[in-house]
Order: sequence, then C-alpha cells, then structure tokens
Amino acid sequence: MTKLLVEKFQYKKLRRTTIDGKRHYVGEDGNPVPSVTTILSHSKDMTGLNAWKKRVGAQEAQRIATESANIGTVMHRSLEKHVKGEDRKPGSNLIQQKAHTMANVIIDNGLNDVSEVWGSEVSLHYPELYAGTTDLVGVYKGAPAIMDFKQSRRLKKKEWVEDYYLQLVAYSEAHNKLYDTQINSGRIFICTQNNEFQTFDIDNYDHWVGQWYARLEQYYKSVL
Repeated sequence: MTKLLVEKFQYKKLRRTTIDGKRHYVGEDGNPVPSVTTILSHSKDMTGLNAWKKRVGAQEAQRIATESANIGTVMHRSLEKHVKGEDRKPGSNLIQQKAHTMANVIIDNGLNDVSEVWGSEVSLHYPELYAGTTDLVGVYKGAPAIMDFKQSRRLKKKEWVEDYYLQLVAYSEAHNKLYDTQINSGRIFICTQNNEFQTFDIDNYDHWVGQWYARLEQYYKSVL
C-alpha cells in the first residue's frame, strides 16, 4: 500500500499524559484535554459489561480482557506497518500469529477499498475540548473518511457499536476543525478472533455528531 500514501496534511503527534488516572493529550497550546476514549468511558453504560464480569468471574474476565488487548495491540501494529509499506511478520507466539492473520482479514476485506491514505495513527485535537488518535485517515470508496480498526471475540450487532460511531465523528469534527476539511464519512473495520470480518459505516452523520456533543457536555458537567 506504499503507493497509496499521500502527504496531504502535516499531521503532528500529540503528547499523551495521565491526569487522575484518565488519559489526556497535550494540545499545541500546551493545555491538556481528555481523550475521546476517556470521555466515552466516563459516560458509558456499564450494565452489560458488569453483568458479564459477574457471570464469568473477575479473574477470567481480567484474563480475557488482557488477552484481547494484546491481540488488538499487535493487530493494529501489523496494520500500521502494512499501510506504511513496511515488512510484516507473523511473529513466533500464538497471539502474534493470531493478530497477524486478523490483520490480513482486514487488509483483504476492508483496505482494498481505500484508494488514498493521508495518515496512519493520526493525532487529532479539537482545541480546548478533546483529542485522540485515529487509526487511518484517507479516501474510502471515493469519499474522505476516518477509519478505525477493531478486534472482537464475536460478531457485533449494530446497536453494540454506537460508541465506535461516536469515536469516528469526534475524530472527523477535530480533523475538519484543524485542517478545514469536510469529512462526514467514517468506517469501522472489525475482525473477530475467529477471523470473521465486519464493517460498519456512519449512516447518519448529523445524528451521531449530536450524540457525540451530548456525551461531551455530559462529561464536562460531571468533572467541573
């Protein structure tokens, strides 16, 4: 995919920091702002997750969460290398090999519709409000889009991925603010640990933007 890399914008890396146990980014103005994931986690309904932890037990829940996080990290790293045209190797342990195979599924089923890559692991900052890092910015099926990679233990229903939509529109709004773009398209690429592929797109941008700013307001009301 090296030929797809287009340096359309000069993206700047933001410094991460932790405040009261929550991830923040330091913007170019020197002021820290909460990450998108911090904002969403703070205002997320945890009923389902807590019920699952109770059902499987705390120890097993932690084991599954750690394993999934490790797979996700390696999968993202593999996809980033692919986008940048760097060598990708499966690795020697089972987690590395599983993540490599899952990355291949996303490459074959999702990234084949990406015609331009503007940036990978792009830091985006909405001044004085929030910041975050999106996996990919570029052109998907002819339209500028924010794209994120996800791994999952099982196939997702649409109602389970609403926070993913909010992530996409948060990054889109920040990109539009910083770089004077008009991005109103977003795509999520998911691969399960059984190598099943799913993709979801923002079907109603204005609706999800409204939902995002409502969550943002809810967060700031709770911390101020």
